[in-house]
Amino acid sequence: MTIAVDFDGTIVRHRYPAIGEEILFATQTLRKLIEERHQLILWSVREGKLLDEAVEWCRERGVEFYAVNRDFPEEDITLNQHFSRKLKVDLFIDDRNIGGLPDWGTIYQMIHENKTWEQVLMSQMNQEVERPKRSWLQRLLGR
Repeated sequence: MTIAVDFDGTIVRHRYPAIGEEILFATQTLRKLIEERHQLILWSVREGKLLDEAVEWCRERGVEFYAVNRDFPEEDITLNQHFSRKLKVDLFIDDRNIGGLPDWGTIYQMIHENKTWEQVLMSQMNQEVERPKRSWLQRLLGR
């Protein structure tokens, strides 16, 4: 799967133009997705030096992106007059999602188990609603 990942507010807390602190489990999850052979593209509003800093910050934590702000590493956006910044990916991970950014454990579960956000929420709601079975004695005594 090819996955576009935002940086500010998604991998790190919003502190633009500075780099904020890492959001819990972000780089661990990204490394696991890379290990599972997903192609990750860093998709950020950052450019120039600020983008280079973000890429290096991720690299220092073991996250090497397949491409940065483009569909594939060899893409030369300066040669194409009809360039579209819209990526051709299977999935976007971004804090600007409707409903906000799920925690990184949920994000991993959704990708790994190929579940939608709705399926994960329904599963969590069902687990919360299920009550442990009571024995016949507990039912008899009203406990």
